[in-house]
Amino acid sequence: MVRAIVGANWGDEGKGKITDMLAKDADIVIRFQGGANAGHTIVNDYGKFALHLLPSGSFNTNVVNMIGNGVALNIPELSCEYKQIVERGVPAPKLIISDRAQVVMPYHILFDKYEEERLSDRQFGSTKSGIAPFFADKFSKIGFQVWELFEEESILREKIKNVLEVKNLMLEHIYHKPLIDEQELYETLVEYRKMVEPYVENTVEYMTNAVKSGKNILLEGQLGSLKDPDFGIYPFTTSSSTLAGYGAVGACVPPYEIKDIVTVVKAYSSAVGAGAFVSEIFGDEADELRRRGGDGGEYGATTGRPRRMGWFDCVATRYGCMVQGTTRVAFTVLDVLGYLEKIPVCVGYEIDGKVTNVFPTTGKLNRAKPVYEVLDGWNCDIRGIKNYADLPENCRRYIEFVEKHIEAPIEIISNGPARSDIIIRG
Repeated sequence: MVRAIVGANWGDEGKGKITDMLAKDADIVIRFQGGANAGHTIVNDYGKFALHLLPSGSFNTNVVNMIGNGVALNIPELSCEYKQIVERGVPAPKLIISDRAQVVMPYHILFDKYEEERLSDRQFGSTKSGIAPFFADKFSKIGFQVWELFEEESILREKIKNVLEVKNLMLEHIYHKPLIDEQELYETLVEYRKMVEPYVENTVEYMTNAVKSGKNILLEGQLGSLKDPDFGIYPFTTSSSTLAGYGAVGACVPPYEIKDIVTVVKAYSSAVGAGAFVSEIFGDEADELRRRGGDGGEYGATTGRPRRMGWFDCVATRYGCMVQGTTRVAFTVLDVLGYLEKIPVCVGYEIDGKVTNVFPTTGKLNRAKPVYEVLDGWNCDIRGIKNYADLPENCRRYIEFVEKHIEAPIEIISNGPARSDIIIRG
C-alpha cells in the first residue's frame, strides 16, 4: 500500500514526527518533492534531529529511504546530513537516489540570494536555498539530472559551457556579481558524482517492482497545501507541488495506488516567510505561543527564523485538507495549548463585509479578517496520556470542534514531541 504524509497549512506542521512514527510499518520512505529549504524535526531514542533532505524513515533500520525524482537534490547537504546522523549513533540508513533527480547547483543558491537582494522590500521571504532558480532551470530544460554526472567528460563539459553562457550574462549584467568558472564547476560536479555514486538507482524499475510486490510505501511531503504553487497563497509559495497527488510523479508510483493520505495539522497556526496569514497574532500573545510551541520554540528548522504565529484557522485547514484529498488527519502539538484559559479559533473570514468559510484566492485573502469563536481551555499538561478518553473534556471538545469545521476525521493526536507521545483515536 502507498500512504502519503503531507501538510495542510504553511508547513512546519510536524510531518517529520508522524513519518518517523509510521515508518516502523513501512518498507520504503520517499521524499518526493521540495529540497533543503525546509526541515523536519524529529525526537526519538537517538536524540533530536532536523532533517532537510534525508527521509524521516532514516531512523528505522528496516526502511529503504529514497530521494525521488521530484526532489531538488542538494548533494553536499544530503551527504552532510547522512554523516551527521551516523556520527550520532544512528545505524547507517539504507539510501537510494533516483537517477532522474535534478541537482541543485552552487549557482542556484547564489542566484537565490542575489535575486532577494535585488527585490529588496519586495522579497518573497526565500530561504535562499536555491529552490526557485533550480526549478526555473528544470522547466527551462537547462538543469542537470543525476545521471548526467556520470556522462563522459566531453559531454558534461559541453553542457556546462552552454549553461554558463546564460548564467554569466545574468551575473554580469543583472546582478553585477563575479562570473562562474567552467573548470571550477566541472570539478565540483565530479565531487558530487563521487558523493552519490553508491546510492544511485533506476527508481522507475525499483518502484514498479516495489508496488507489484506489495511493499508498504510512505511518501513524505515537505511544506503544506498553502505553499503549493497552484493552490497556495501564490506568489508567496514554494516552487514544487506540495500535494499528495504529486507523489505519483515525484516518486513514480501509479496515482491509483495512493490509498491513504494522512494530512498533518497543527493545533494552532504558524508560518515562515511572507504572504497572507489571516489568523496571525502579534506582540506578547505571539511571543508566548512561540516560546512554548513546537519542540523548544517555534523557529524554522532550516533558517532558525522566528515563525509567525496565529490561532487555529479552520478555513485555511479545511481548504488544505480538500486539496490534499485527506483520508485522515494527524493533529499535532496539542499539548502546547495547555497554558490557555481561553482559545480563539478562526471559523470564518470576513471579506468585503461578507463572512465565508471558503478559502479564496490571494487578492481576496489579503482583504480577509478573521472571525473567531472562543473555546474554553483545559489548563493542564496532557503529555503522557495514551487514550483519547483520558484527555480533559475541554481538550476533547477542542479536537471535535476543529474536526467538525475542517470536515476531515482526526485519527492521530500528538501530545508531545517524542515518538511515543501519540494517541490513536479509533
